[in-house]
Amino acid sequence: MKQIRVAIIGATGYTSLETIRWLLKHPVAKITYLASRQQEQPIHELFPELLGRIDLPIAPFDAHAIQQAADVAFLCLPHVAAMQHVPPLLDAGLKVVDLSADYRLKDATVYEKWYKHAHSDAKNLAAAVYGLPEFFSAEIKSASFVSNPGCYPTAAALGIAPLLQAGLVEPADIIINAASGISGAGRTPSQLHHFPERNETFESYGIASHRHAPEIQQTLETISGHAVHMLFVPHLIPMDRGILETIYLKAKPGAKLENALAAYDRAYRGKPFVRMRLNNLPSTKYVANTNFADISVKLYNGRFVVLCALDNMVKGAAGQAIENMNLMFGIDETAGLL
Repeated sequence: MKQIRVAIIGATGYTSLETIRWLLKHPVAKITYLASRQQEQPIHELFPELLGRIDLPIAPFDAHAIQQAADVAFLCLPHVAAMQHVPPLLDAGLKVVDLSADYRLKDATVYEKWYKHAHSDAKNLAAAVYGLPEFFSAEIKSASFVSNPGCYPTAAALGIAPLLQAGLVEPADIIINAASGISGAGRTPSQLHHFPERNETFESYGIASHRHAPEIQQTLETISGHAVHMLFVPHLIPMDRGILETIYLKAKPGAKLENALAAYDRAYRGKPFVRMRLNNLPSTKYVANTNFADISVKLYNGRFVVLCALDNMVKGAAGQAIENMNLMFGIDETAGLL
């Protein structure tokens, strides 16, 4: 099997560290280029846990040098920065997996509304394939450019989409209560995420303003073919990693629990990273440091209560990106992830 040479652009954040850690265990992929504008030093000086595992230096972004060194580039950059790097990488003939939010929303006006910045790459925005393998694997397999989903939207889509597809729930009555570990906020220090501010507390944030809300709605509408109305309320929990979403959906008349279980079985049969938990409920502990998403469903007082847990740094970011890379290069979807 031919080796896949990998460049990581934006190599200094939590997501890039997670990507590096998983790729170091990959049977085919090899990291050949690390780029960042912030640091120019060996990667193990920035992340001491990598000492003795990878000795590449962090270099400036150079599309020509990356073209010579790599077959695929992972962009672990903040929004706006990513769209500046995607065009030269695609023009150089590389495959690209973008972990930022820049290419997730297909309508540039929606992107501008939520991210307060005009989109400057309409051509590649239109061409980007949304990288949720459970629902778009055929498109991903033939793609040269994949936009990796956000962590909250991944959990929401996996939890909700099968019930919408099966016509078991009202698409205009969806409530998503979501809780995430602090790593989802990134590595840049801030007072809000300072340890004394986050420890021993549990609170909501971003009500009616969280940028993952339009991505969730777009994904559910694309998969189901129906207009969706939802309420999304995110929360922060004082731990490093993990997401648990508790989702409430109004059952249509006659919908039964066995119908819901059959819908999930149809949607995820043969999908290696979704696990249905029938005898115990999903927990962040069960999915931490894995690429699995765990789902349970109950029917209570006319509502389906769906729980979905995943690791926001793995299935919600780096792991799913590698899953997408595997599909793009025609190798086993699970390579390097089990």
